[in-house]
Amino acid sequence: MTNFSTAPHRPRRLIVSIHDVSPKHEAATDRLHGQLERHGVDRLAMLVVPDFWGEAPIVRGSPFATRLRAWADAGVEMFLHGWEHLDRTPHQGAVQRFKAKRMTAGEGEFLGLSEPEATGRIAAGRALIEDVIGRPVAGFVAPAWLYGPGAIAALAAADIGIVEDHWRVWDAGSGTPLLRSPVITWATRTWARERSSLAVAALCRHLPGPRVMRVAVHPNDVTSARVRRSISATIDRLRRHRLVSRYADLIADAQVALRADTLPLHS
Repeated sequence: MTNFSTAPHRPRRLIVSIHDVSPKHEAATDRLHGQLERHGVDRLAMLVVPDFWGEAPIVRGSPFATRLRAWADAGVEMFLHGWEHLDRTPHQGAVQRFKAKRMTAGEGEFLGLSEPEATGRIAAGRALIEDVIGRPVAGFVAPAWLYGPGAIAALAAADIGIVEDHWRVWDAGSGTPLLRSPVITWATRTWARERSSLAVAALCRHLPGPRVMRVAVHPNDVTSARVRRSISATIDRLRRHRLVSRYADLIADAQVALRADTLPLHS
């Protein structure tokens, strides 16, 4: 029997998410979901965009809204993933301009928003998605994993649940860190980015790695046979010594760690 544990009640975990879930990407989402299921991913998260690029609104009562509800009923964790996944904000400062230009193709929607702007989009997106799925969202992930100060402040005030970026996962309301580890993802925007992401994925799946590994897939991943093969190989390799898990399990792990830290030394 495979032993997934590194400490009492804190197993090694694999968390998998599908990004950019939207009516625009319904067919690609289906392909990715099917591929993940074939490779043993029976728990996953979907990151839902209420109106992708302002071109694909999720409409209450629509067939796509019904599918979102069915996925949530089946146990998929639903995260709010921005509002439109498109960055229309002029950026101030060299650091923000660099991130907006180099770390994403104009999709870092929450990088330059003020706190009131971010608050409005979070509230509107949350209300829509929660109404559609009939339960609270699991949390929020900014498009391209890019957050500005306004977004961070808005998320803390909204107390929306679990939040993540490229390197960590935390609780929005309290700021409590839940996990520190990189996420494995792929890029298909250019040949060079694709080759680089394939190399990084191959390296990460063969290294011992942290206790919890995250894998994120995107609709454009289905356009490349090499990327699809890499996703399958990565999942298969990581599943050998990790339990496919949900983001909610990180909260339980944090509670276990907290209890262990507060136990008397003689217990």
